[in-house]
Amino acid sequence: MPTIILSIQIAIRSMRANKLRTGLTVLGMVIGISAVIIVFSAGEGIKSLIVSQVESFGTDVIETKIKVPTSKKGAASEAQSATSLVSGVQITTLNLNDMKEIDKLANVGESYGGIIAQEQVSYANVMKQGILFGVSASFIDIDKTKVEFGSFFSEAEEKSLAQVVVLGPKVKNELFGDSDAIGQSIKIHKSKYNVIGIYEERGAVFGTDFDDYIYISLMTLQKRIMGIDHVLFLMHKIKDLSWLDETTDEIIQIMRTNHNITPDTKPDGTFDVNKDDFRVTPMIEALEILGTVTGAITLLLLAIVAISLIVGGVGIMNIMYVIISERTSEIGLRKTVGATFKDIMIQFLTESIIITIIGGFIGIIIGILFSSIIAWGANRYGLDWQLSIPMRSYVVALVFSLFFGVLFGLYPARKAAKLDPIEALRNE
Repeated sequence: MPTIILSIQIAIRSMRANKLRTGLTVLGMVIGISAVIIVFSAGEGIKSLIVSQVESFGTDVIETKIKVPTSKKGAASEAQSATSLVSGVQITTLNLNDMKEIDKLANVGESYGGIIAQEQVSYANVMKQGILFGVSASFIDIDKTKVEFGSFFSEAEEKSLAQVVVLGPKVKNELFGDSDAIGQSIKIHKSKYNVIGIYEERGAVFGTDFDDYIYISLMTLQKRIMGIDHVLFLMHKIKDLSWLDETTDEIIQIMRTNHNITPDTKPDGTFDVNKDDFRVTPMIEALEILGTVTGAITLLLLAIVAISLIVGGVGIMNIMYVIISERTSEIGLRKTVGATFKDIMIQFLTESIIITIIGGFIGIIIGILFSSIIAWGANRYGLDWQLSIPMRSYVVALVFSLFFGVLFGLYPARKAAKLDPIEALRNE
């Protein structure tokens, strides 16, 4: 123990004597360690954001949406389908008849269908390109967000193709400003629609700003405006989550029967989805997939951060070589008065470890500061970003500090300890 204390004292004295050199050495570790903290914090922030956005739809929900059938299989099929949809391929086979059949399942409480369109919207002298979100009347019973002022349209209004709308708060402010919009009429597709409600603020969910939506009866949008009878997606509220997998399989079977689809059989006996013109996804499963993706991205970023830590460690090793060359005579003198190989090793390793630990602690503080700034900026932008720095990030940061301190200080310390005392004293 006295040897370690003496080594710490010598290391601190040396670092104080060369403040600029010490500062530059510490800087490399500060950058790397602060990056570790920021990456972990950002990973947790993204995870909390994803969870809150998925939960805004409800975790007890299954989504059935359109998919382009492909000739490929597996991941290649999914990629080809997504590319086809982006390029403008339309699937018109999903409709409300599918929803009615699915609603007959014992574990399905209720469902709603949805479709999106764009139309010119105006009130008085104010005009804008409006996003029409056509949904079934049951949407209000399943969606987590509620109407703040007025009311949502009823099933009777939907069946009668009533020309009523509920405005997102952003649309309301753009068209009406501070004026009361309830009871007023806006013009959509050359026809007037009565405003019966204002939705409460929801913000962006997966890049979609629901506050900028005009909520309209699905059947009204289909028949009066678009002239279609298909939908983009169906959402089903589940009664018992313990039967989620079975319910998902039942929905898939109904969809394949309704759409006359005979799936290909894989070698393991399961069915391939390449012929399906739909995709059935439980929200919990989507949450798990997104969580896995977030974890993978975090690991990738940590691998990149490790490179900066290695660079910082190489800097420490180079500085330690400089220290050895400057203190060669000191090493020789200590060895002539009885310092052993172990004593010299401990002295220089201690100095290397102290430098990295200081860099680690400063890096943690800076990492927390920058993580707080990121969280503040994200919330100012309207994202539900929670500042969270997991305990493992501190452990990883300090372990990295010690690891690189020992790793990159070991060889220079060994070289110093192996110096011949007579040759070392000649360098004085």
